[in-house]
Amino acid sequence: MRAFYTYLFFQELKEDWLFAIIRLILLLGVTYHVLKHVRDTRAAIGWIGFSWIMPITGFILYAMFGINRVVRRAQKLVSDRPRHNKLFDDLTQFYIKGHFYPLAKVVEGFTQRPLLIGNKVTIFYNGDQTYPEMLAEINCAQTCVFLSSYILKNDGIGRQFADALIKAQERGAVVRVLVDGIGSGYFYCPIARYLKKNNVKIDRFMHSFWPWRMPFINLRTHKKILVVDGKVGFIGGLNIADDNIVACNPKFPVSDTHFKVEGAIVLELTEVFLQDWFFITSEDLNKKKFFPHTNVAGNMLCRVVTAGPDSDMEKIKYTMMQAISLARKSVRIMTPYFLPDDRFLSVLSLAAIRGVTVEIITPKRSNQRLVDWARNKNNVFPIRDGCRIWLERPPFNHSKLLVIDRIWSFVGSSNIDMRSLRLNFEINMEIYHKEFAEDLDDFICAHRHQELTLEDLEKRNFFKKLRDSTIRLLLPYL
Repeated sequence: MRAFYTYLFFQELKEDWLFAIIRLILLLGVTYHVLKHVRDTRAAIGWIGFSWIMPITGFILYAMFGINRVVRRAQKLVSDRPRHNKLFDDLTQFYIKGHFYPLAKVVEGFTQRPLLIGNKVTIFYNGDQTYPEMLAEINCAQTCVFLSSYILKNDGIGRQFADALIKAQERGAVVRVLVDGIGSGYFYCPIARYLKKNNVKIDRFMHSFWPWRMPFINLRTHKKILVVDGKVGFIGGLNIADDNIVACNPKFPVSDTHFKVEGAIVLELTEVFLQDWFFITSEDLNKKKFFPHTNVAGNMLCRVVTAGPDSDMEKIKYTMMQAISLARKSVRIMTPYFLPDDRFLSVLSLAAIRGVTVEIITPKRSNQRLVDWARNKNNVFPIRDGCRIWLERPPFNHSKLLVIDRIWSFVGSSNIDMRSLRLNFEINMEIYHKEFAEDLDDFICAHRHQELTLEDLEKRNFFKKLRDSTIRLLLPYL
């Protein structure tokens, strides 16, 4: 009997040593990988610390959520990017030769996209104005229709778009549709089934039910792009759903701003869509017929800026921060969610301290209650340094706008929060045009309904302050 217990003891000792060796290997593996690949020091410290406390659990969670596996497979499309009507240094526009010239050069440097001349950008408000224009262009399509949307619902307006896409394909146009794997329905996406049934090629961005694909759940495409025949495009914050048709009085109306673009900038929108399509499907559509010669449509200077957790990491954020740092008179932001990180808040605060008028317009109540709670704590810092935050009355405004000095505008799909600026795949467009910026700036100013003050934030009771501070800890994931 004693020999038996001795045998069990040594077996357990052997298993303990084996288990300890496995834990050490996993721990060293995570530590090495974090030190080599994780750029954010706080995230690196967090992953290493968690792995040292719980090696096995830490390894599993880091393998699932800590490793950035997103690497663009469309680099050859970038190398074949069409170069046309490029802005050269000898252009004499005063706002480029003035204090925004460094911005133009910096953004071209890190995006490798030229600032293009000869464009026209038209503003549309809500689905009421935008959808008829988009549908009219799709109904005239002859060569191609490329549509990317975070949300494409299977409701009244969604079916109108689907039917227009089906008819365009029947006319011989090349039709491709890309929707987000969560935004348009994770478990069930009826609009995708409807389009596939009618032979329209549609795919869902990074969508999978398999456990080993779970790391991609947190990486979404938030882009809204429509390109028709390479000559007309749409970009902005507008999803495709009945909720965006405000005149129809939906249960939860969503106001938004969208932009129709004509000119050379449309080819950059085409390029962005084709990169994303190739990334998801491996279908190469980099064909000359999708990049037709474009005539001069207007006098606006424009450039597309993309961002995502890949080679475009935080480029939209860098563009915004550089523009704000160059501001001399005013910075006005309209965003549905205002939850930037400390670096972004610091740039806004420094602008306010040096005398620039900094105003942020955000909904009094958004469609994300947790975001509203978290922003209460976050808003203390910019208000304290002289920024002014305005709360907008309903309906919920989903617009994403930035105007600097009533000269430079930045519009598109990106919210001012850490999810949009770091995790999502986003697309924005910068516009150097004084009259356009003035119109957009006036639109933002018209929504300054109720100013949020430090007194408003301080008079919250203890439990609300504790709740808001706790929720703010989730800031990177909200």
